[in-house]
Amino acid sequence: MSSVPNNSVAAQPNGHRRALFLMTIALGILLNPLNSSMISVAMTKFQHVFHVHFTTASWLISSYYLASAVAQPIMGKLADLLGRKPLFLIGLLLVALSCSLAPFAPSFSWLIVLRLIQSLGSGAVYPAGMGIVRNVITERQSQALALLAVFSSGAAAFGPSIGGIIMHYADWQGIFWVNFPFIIASFLLAIWVLPSGRDKEPTAPLGRRMRAVLHELDLMGIFLFILGIIGAIIFLLSLTSRPSWWGLVLGVVAFTLFGWRETKAELPFLSLGFFRQNAALTWVLVQFATVNIIFYSVFFGMPTYLQEVRQFDTQETGLLMLCVAGFSLVTSPITGRWVAKSGSRPPLMLAAVFMTVGSVLYLTLHGQSPVWWLAVVLSVLGLSNGFNNVGLQTALFRTSPREVISTASGLFQMARYMGTIISTVVLGLLFGSGLTTGQLHILGIVLACLGIVVFAMSWRIPRGR
Repeated sequence: MSSVPNNSVAAQPNGHRRALFLMTIALGILLNPLNSSMISVAMTKFQHVFHVHFTTASWLISSYYLASAVAQPIMGKLADLLGRKPLFLIGLLLVALSCSLAPFAPSFSWLIVLRLIQSLGSGAVYPAGMGIVRNVITERQSQALALLAVFSSGAAAFGPSIGGIIMHYADWQGIFWVNFPFIIASFLLAIWVLPSGRDKEPTAPLGRRMRAVLHELDLMGIFLFILGIIGAIIFLLSLTSRPSWWGLVLGVVAFTLFGWRETKAELPFLSLGFFRQNAALTWVLVQFATVNIIFYSVFFGMPTYLQEVRQFDTQETGLLMLCVAGFSLVTSPITGRWVAKSGSRPPLMLAAVFMTVGSVLYLTLHGQSPVWWLAVVLSVLGLSNGFNNVGLQTALFRTSPREVISTASGLFQMARYMGTIISTVVLGLLFGSGLTTGQLHILGIVLACLGIVVFAMSWRIPRGR
């Protein structure tokens, strides 16, 4: 009788072990969104401690997004080749290393380097963890994804609030110390609960396996891919002030060479044929990027409007923004059951309706809009987030070949960060000369148009489970 691979459906966890399995993954994947949003409340403190301007301090956020966008698909590819459980554990160790050293950073430059290590580590945890979930959890998969969505979206949404509380009691160093309970719990549980994640047990020595992985990794393709992403992001971020045309040239040249390289490589990192052969997956990635342009335009833009135009303090602004976070947490478990019954298409279409309607409601806001109406508008937009997170993650699983699921999950997260970066460009172009209610109305029109595009993309998703 043939042996069963460790990551086959035979390893399906049930009952108490299923709960521990999902908790292990959830505690790991929340690290990336938590650290991407939590640090925003410490920007002023970093300026004073390291004697830098706001533009310089903001690189703690921008560099994290940049590194995450680059690292996620690469780490996903490594997870598919080297093994998902080992990379999950390595990612946690990298986050622990960065969080141990960052509070003692001797300069701002060192702090940036340690943030990049943190991004690299958390960028390995997500695709490796989701790859394990895809291969192990085959029963009630949508409900499992809903639970994970609650952790990841909740970590991003409540990150600023958590960061503010930590800053009050433990200063800026606490922003890094707070990661350790999640890291330790996830690491210990992972050793005990997670399956190997490899299709077969390795028989060759570790050194030989590592050389085989390096041979399969297409380092030149990865290098060109990184250059292309960096060039494109630098150009996009520069559009809010003085365009860096060299970034555009770098991106175009690097991606052109990348496309040529991948057609010639024996084992390409990410061939263009991959996207042609998996057209449904490609549309999921495009839709997820567009959804995040809308969500983060709201998530970053509305607090600025409330404080600069409406003169709300940070506590009032934070409470209003809980309408976005709170409703997304409520809709995630509902969406899990809905997707299990009817597939991804219905909740994604409803999410597009909520995004479009909520964006149109921006046009009703004015300088004296009551707080309750602001809460209504933000709640409508918040309702869409839970539908989108679970619906699109499920769609990703169902359009991705099993053997490259970690690579696909990495691309999925890259799409999230590309959407995030584009949202900052949109906000910079609209609000760069000063924020007014009129400009908020223009933002609402732009987001409503994107919501209609998302509805059309949701319509393309096949019916049924």
